[in-house]
Amino acid sequence: MTAVTSADGGLRAPRPMLVHALAAGVDFERYFRWRRGRDGDPFAVRFPGFGGAVFTGTPEGAGEFFRAPVELLTPPLPNPIEPLVGSASLILARDQRHRRERALLTPAFHRSHIAHYANVIRDSAVEEQNGSGAGPAWRPGVRVDARAAARAITLRVITEVLFGDGSRSRRAEYTDAVVRFLNAFNGPLMLLPALRHSAFGHAPWDRFLAARDRLDALISAEVAARRTAGADRSGSDVLSTLLAARHDDGSAIEDADLRDQLRTLLVAGHETTATSLVWALYRLHRHPETLARLRTELADLDPDGDPAELSRLPYLDAVCQETLRLHPPVPIVLRRLTGPFTLRGAAMDAGDTMGIAVPLLHSDPRVWPDPEQFRPERFLDRRYGPAEFAPYGGGHRRCLGSTLADYELRIVLATLLMRTELALTRHYSRGRIPMSVPHNIATGPRSGITFIVVSYQGRVGDSHHNTM
Repeated sequence: MTAVTSADGGLRAPRPMLVHALAAGVDFERYFRWRRGRDGDPFAVRFPGFGGAVFTGTPEGAGEFFRAPVELLTPPLPNPIEPLVGSASLILARDQRHRRERALLTPAFHRSHIAHYANVIRDSAVEEQNGSGAGPAWRPGVRVDARAAARAITLRVITEVLFGDGSRSRRAEYTDAVVRFLNAFNGPLMLLPALRHSAFGHAPWDRFLAARDRLDALISAEVAARRTAGADRSGSDVLSTLLAARHDDGSAIEDADLRDQLRTLLVAGHETTATSLVWALYRLHRHPETLARLRTELADLDPDGDPAELSRLPYLDAVCQETLRLHPPVPIVLRRLTGPFTLRGAAMDAGDTMGIAVPLLHSDPRVWPDPEQFRPERFLDRRYGPAEFAPYGGGHRRCLGSTLADYELRIVLATLLMRTELALTRHYSRGRIPMSVPHNIATGPRSGITFIVVSYQGRVGDSHHNTM
């Protein structure tokens, strides 16, 4: 559909702006579908405090977006998540600094390095199930909050990936600090910068700053202890890799920058995967035939065998891909232009922002027949290009942790299903699919999706062992 333009040839801006911004904030997927249906592709959206953006949701537009010259693209500023990740974060880095910092971080997230964490990932899921994690043991009849459980699992994984094997008390301290930090950065603070002001220590902004200071103190203490220990604490975790890394001029990463990068990885490295895990469990249990087919694929594998085998299962892979198609954890990809560019015929200038509405891209009926249907088989039938399927963005800023996210999602999902039989609670087993709303750096279901444990079979030696 051709975009609707104003009399001067530009895209028609929606009015009144605040009403449109609120509609997008309440249900952005429905709003984006409505805007594309009304105004075509691309279309303009404005957000109070952050300016406007021109969005596309077609493979043609995504192809133009990802092929845009690197020198023309920077992250948009001000950015809603800057208070979370910090100004030195790789997500917000620009130009040469982005290339330099990404080059330092990339080896730690290479596929060969991530493969070493297969047992860590599997064991984190098992710990949560047997009651050694954040929640109760998954005994028959227990109600499980899938979002709380998924966050606990992925937080344990990312903490070990970043800092190495630590004591249970240290992991608990990080988990508590990260959860408080994320919960303090609510939707209004993210979307309305005018609320980011102190009020004698009692405003939401004050509570957020206190939570951030606590998390930063933990990270800074970890960095200081590791620097003091020197070679005696060398290891394969991300912090060890970053401490040993050097820029081209031989300089090390400054502590303030290192703290921002680690905070970014703590936040982004668990929330997105946790959200995808919740949606995968929900979709599978709303589609019993799909769940049965996946269980058949898993049936011949030893639950205590090599977890790396799980990442190579074709139908498990298809289930995870289809989940990411329907529920991309970061549904908007934004870039600010440093020079003129044309996106799908819309002329833009330096300072303008363009974006991809990933839910629209993932539901284009020309690429995805019956796009609203959960049908993993489509990923067995063909391969999709980066301009058709982009759950982690694309181009030179594609998510650095996508390999870890994919690997972790497959191993955790399979581990849970191999040891547990679950049933959705009545509220979620029927009716409408829960609305997806912003949760800090990612989007996910408005409330935690709950399950009842039907049966649980732990590994030999677990204190809570039941026969499935």
